[in-house]
Amino acid sequence: MALWDNIRLAFASLWAGKLRALLTMLGIIIGIGAVIAIVTVGNSLTGSITSSLSGFGINNITVSLEQKDEDSGYSVISMGRGAAMISGGGGLMFGPSAPSEEDLLTDGMIAEYKEAFGDRVAGVACTQSVGSGTVTQGETSVTVSASGVNADYTAVNDVEMLAGRFILDTDGDRALAVVSDLFCESVFGAADDSVLGQSFTITLNGVTQRFYVAGVYEYGEDAVASLTGSDPVTDLYMPLAVARRLAGADEGCQQFTVAAADGTDTSTLMEQTEEFFASYYTRNESYTVGASSMESMLEEMTGMLGTVTLAISAIAAISLLVGGIGVMNIMLVSITERTREIGTRKALGARSSAIRLQFVTEAVVICLVGGVLGVALGIGLGAAGANLLGYAARPTVSSILLAVGFSMAIGVFFGYYPAGKAAKMDPIEALRYE
Repeated sequence: MALWDNIRLAFASLWAGKLRALLTMLGIIIGIGAVIAIVTVGNSLTGSITSSLSGFGINNITVSLEQKDEDSGYSVISMGRGAAMISGGGGLMFGPSAPSEEDLLTDGMIAEYKEAFGDRVAGVACTQSVGSGTVTQGETSVTVSASGVNADYTAVNDVEMLAGRFILDTDGDRALAVVSDLFCESVFGAADDSVLGQSFTITLNGVTQRFYVAGVYEYGEDAVASLTGSDPVTDLYMPLAVARRLAGADEGCQQFTVAAADGTDTSTLMEQTEEFFASYYTRNESYTVGASSMESMLEEMTGMLGTVTLAISAIAAISLLVGGIGVMNIMLVSITERTREIGTRKALGARSSAIRLQFVTEAVVICLVGGVLGVALGIGLGAAGANLLGYAARPTVSSILLAVGFSMAIGVFFGYYPAGKAAKMDPIEALRYE
């Protein structure tokens, strides 16, 4: 008997006992559906987090001062966008002692680094946080986060200029500011060339400073705000020298960000960058330099989420074993009910292998139909779950194909024993069966 005939007989048998077949498939449907739903939600969560964190710059490398004393329990943690905090055993905090001006990474070190690495580096962004302040213009008040930056900031961070220009290294101590279109619309009522050169005052760290608008950038959704659901923050950029004066900070950086050029291996560049700057601190008793990349952080995060998804999927897949046992049970019942049919076929010359193939095919068809229905159910549940969490549903073709293939494998595994029992039947005894 041809394989197609076996498939046709299997569907005919399912149709003859539709309710029994559906109940038999239920375990397979639930198991496959649960696995696909979990994988869909897991992939959606991973994709959304990766997309959001990529806003920090996937090719960026953060270079930071680190304390040499391993027993201190403190280490620098990069927070992106030029910010860093220091972690200790009790949580996030500043270290026991801030580095002195002699410990800081200097502009001379950075210039030597850029010269040494050439076109492998797209830019090196230094920042100096000044804090937040409120700009009041008439009856309008706008709160901004102010920071000093250098010209390479735009090479490291995605800044789309709408009018004017960004901060230049030659701006020195000039009180120039680059502000967002949201800021300009709130303060000046426009966000075009007409606001260039206009001034405003802001109080930062108790110092009131008048700034002149040098450029306007397009505000983009902040990656942290998108992840946490917090209110968006509009940034005010000023020259580094101005920021250091307002913040009372020393010359130099505790941390800066390197943008790897397109086509550069970020992991290799990160290792070489760390070695380059650490060489300046071989005789420093307190500090050295460490480097980390957003790419490595993303790999660790996606790997962790993948492991969690796999573990939960494995737990959900246990129901597939229960479904497989149900298939084997119903196949044994079916074979008992069709004993005379089997005896007649063997008496007419059907080989044992043909009988075995017929019932294995029937078990595979039951599991395959259940698997397809489970995939449909899983995609629906996964999409609903992802939408409830605020993520786009991302079912994968590989997981669907794997689920369907696994359901067929269950049919072969749990259908082989009943099929073997049918193949071993004595035709004379089978024909005598009532």
